[in-house]
Amino acid sequence: MNEIEKKVFSGIRISEEDAILLYEKAELGFLGILANFIKNKKHNKDVFYNKNIHIEPTNICIYNCKFCSYQRKINQNGSWEFSHNEILKKISKEIKKGITEVHIVGGVHPSRDLFYYGELLQKIKNNFPKIHIKAFTAVELDFMIKKSNLSIEEGLKKLKNFGLDSIPGGGAEIFNENIRNKICKEKIDSKRWLEIHKIAHQIGIPSNATMLYGHIESYKDRIEHMNKLRILQDETNGFNVFIPLKYKKENNFLSKIGEVNIIEDLKNYAISRIFLDNFPHIKAYWVMMGKQTTQLSLSFGVDDIDGTIEDSTKIYSMAGQKEKAVMTENELINLIKNTKQKAVERDSLYKKINCKN
Repeated sequence: MNEIEKKVFSGIRISEEDAILLYEKAELGFLGILANFIKNKKHNKDVFYNKNIHIEPTNICIYNCKFCSYQRKINQNGSWEFSHNEILKKISKEIKKGITEVHIVGGVHPSRDLFYYGELLQKIKNNFPKIHIKAFTAVELDFMIKKSNLSIEEGLKKLKNFGLDSIPGGGAEIFNENIRNKICKEKIDSKRWLEIHKIAHQIGIPSNATMLYGHIESYKDRIEHMNKLRILQDETNGFNVFIPLKYKKENNFLSKIGEVNIIEDLKNYAISRIFLDNFPHIKAYWVMMGKQTTQLSLSFGVDDIDGTIEDSTKIYSMAGQKEKAVMTENELINLIKNTKQKAVERDSLYKKINCKN
């Protein structure tokens, strides 16, 4: 532990073995000290949020991931498909509140290709030219681009021309292929996920990265996952933020395993901050974590908590998250300020808009 501490305070990258040792042996307070040292070095006391809305065009999905409580089949009870006009109305309602980002993810619908979604992006940009569109996980992109008989590079370039500004980090789950085969074997593999993000970075589309934790993975699996992200970030510098996503147990095939506790959540945030030295930001997605745990995470290396959301996502409510997915800007600011840190409104690429002392 002393050697790891020396590395962190000297700005030396820790190894995979170091990170596993931290998971297995380090006390939570020690992890918080190391993680916050790095966070404060990068951002001082700034904690970021944005004004945004999540759009989920459909939860109809060709895949059957065992951890998912969200997906439905066509005509199944609980399924939905929003039209382009319905989506535009949702954005129009929120644009008056000053949102700067629309985040679009959903199920992999069997009949929707790149051009269907490209038309949606064009309509959004035509109606709301200043809005940043962060849209489509690598899993969605792989399907829609293949369905349109294009290469990944061709497809991403077309989507960029249609109005795509950045890509969220979903679909990564856990990169270990043995684990993927057990929980999401129909999805693209880790190599494909990384390839899509790499190509996006190369053509000027930044992205986020995620990791689904707290199910059947080991600490070694988590570190192998983060290490692959760290290697790609060394190469492209195209990731904006890393977002650990907690497995939620309700209404899915893995429910019997339960959920990890808050100590494990905070440990995971801290080690993510320590290990991913080349990632500028670590996010606690408050909709998934809840307000209290999110607030605690700000003492364990987290510097971003996402945005106002406007109760526009069902992914985690369908998996058992009880809190309503909406916070006003003032509530976000107070959540941050009550930890004696500075609330900073950002745009989607982390350019500061307003600082709230």
